[in-house]
Amino acid sequence: MKTKTANNQITEGVIWKQLLLFFFPILFGTFFQQLYNTTDAVIVGNFVGKEALASVGGPAATIINLLVGFFTGLASGATVIIAQFYGAGKDEEVSHSVHTSIALAIAGGAILTVVGILISPTALRWMNTPDDIMQPSITYMTIYFIGTIPSLIYNIAAGILRAVGDSKRPLYFLIASCFINIVLDLFFVVVLRMGVAGVAIATIISQTISAAMTIIALVRTKDSYQLRFKEIRFTKHIFISIVRIGLPAGIQSSMYSISNLIIQTSINGFGTDTIAAWTAYSKIDGIFWMIMGAFGVAITTFAGQNFGAGKIKRVHRSVAVCLGMSAFTSVLLSFIVIQFGSVILQLFTNDPAVIEICMGMIQIVAPTYITYICIEILGGAVRGCGDAFIPMVITGVGVCLLRIVWIFVAVPLHHEISTVVLSYPITWAVTSIAFIIYYKKGKWSQRNALDNAPDHQSTKTA
Repeated sequence: MKTKTANNQITEGVIWKQLLLFFFPILFGTFFQQLYNTTDAVIVGNFVGKEALASVGGPAATIINLLVGFFTGLASGATVIIAQFYGAGKDEEVSHSVHTSIALAIAGGAILTVVGILISPTALRWMNTPDDIMQPSITYMTIYFIGTIPSLIYNIAAGILRAVGDSKRPLYFLIASCFINIVLDLFFVVVLRMGVAGVAIATIISQTISAAMTIIALVRTKDSYQLRFKEIRFTKHIFISIVRIGLPAGIQSSMYSISNLIIQTSINGFGTDTIAAWTAYSKIDGIFWMIMGAFGVAITTFAGQNFGAGKIKRVHRSVAVCLGMSAFTSVLLSFIVIQFGSVILQLFTNDPAVIEICMGMIQIVAPTYITYICIEILGGAVRGCGDAFIPMVITGVGVCLLRIVWIFVAVPLHHEISTVVLSYPITWAVTSIAFIIYYKKGKWSQRNALDNAPDHQSTKTA
C-alpha cells in the first residue's frame, strides 16, 4: 500500500506557507459549513418571519449544538490520533484508526438521533422557550436529528482527510453540498412554503451528499488511510485512545453548550425580538468563529503530525506563527464587524427593534475578539500533542463555570441584555491568561500521546 510521501510538508515545509496553504481550505470549508445554518436563517427570516428566525437559530440551535458538539468533540480524538500515527509513518495504526472512527460516527449518530428527538420538547420547555416559537422549534429539531448520522460521518471523514494534510477535498465537497442546500432551501420554503420544516429537510439532504462524497474519497485513495467497508469496526486500543483524547474535548464542547444554553435561557426571558436579535448576531459573530476555528484545526493538525515525528521545536514555531496570524485577523474582523454590522444585519431582518438590540450586542463583543485567540490556538496545539484533559479543565472553569456564575450573579443585579452579553469577553480574557500560563509552564510537550496507545509495531515517536 502506498504511504505518505517522504517529504511531508507539514513536518518539513516553510511553516507560515504551509499553515496558510492548510488554513485557507479549512477556512473556506468552515465558511460554507456556516452557510448551512446562515442560509436557513436568511431565508426563513425574510420569507417566513422573525418567529421562524428565532425557531431555527434560538433555543433549538443551542440544544443541537450541545448534543452534536459532544460527539464531534469526541470524534476529534480520532483526528489527533490519525495525525500522530501518520506523522510517525505507522500505516497499520492509521488504517485501524480510520475504520474505528467511521464506526464511531455511525454508532454515535444513531444514538444522537434517538436522544435528540426524545428530549427536544422537554429541553425547549426547560429553556422557557416562548409559546410562539415552541412548535416550529420542535419541528426543526426533529427533522434535523434524523440526519445526524450523515452529519457525523462527514465531520469525521473530513477530519481524517485533514489529519493527513488534505484540506482541499473536504472544501470542494462542502462547497457543492452548500449550494445544493441553498437551492433546496429556496425550493422548500419559497416554492413549497414548508417553513422551518423545509430548511431542516434541505439541510439533511445536503449533509448526506457531503458525507457520501467524503466517503468516496476515502474509499478511492491508495494511501494508508483508505476506507474498506468490510473493515469498519471498533479496534479496542484505538477506540480507547480516541476516547482518552476526544472525551475531554467532547465534555468541553458540552460545557460550552451548557453555558450557552443557560445564556440562551436568560435571553429567552427578554422576548422574541431579543431571541431573533441574538440569532442574527450569532450569524455575524459566526464569521469570527469560523476563522478562529480554522486556525485551531490547522494548528492541531500541525502540532499532531510534528509531535508524532518528534519535532517539538517545530511545534513551538508553528504556534508562534499561528498566534501572529490569528491576532492580526481578529483585529481586522473587529473593525469590519463594528463598522459594517448594521449593513450585514439587513440580510437577516428589517425589523428596527431587532436591529437595534443586535447592534448593542456587537458593540460589546466585537472589540474584544483578540482576547479569545489563545484559547483556540494554544488549546488546539496542546490537544494536538495528546494533552486534552488540562485544556478541558481550563476551558471548563475559565469559560463555562465563570460564565454560568456571571449569569446567576451579575444578571439578576443588572437585568439587561448587555450584562448577559458581557459574559463573553470577560470569560475569554480570563481563560486566555490561564492557557498562556499552562503553555509556558505545563508539561504537555514532554508527554508522548502515542505511548498510551498499544501498537503491534511500535508506538514510540521518532
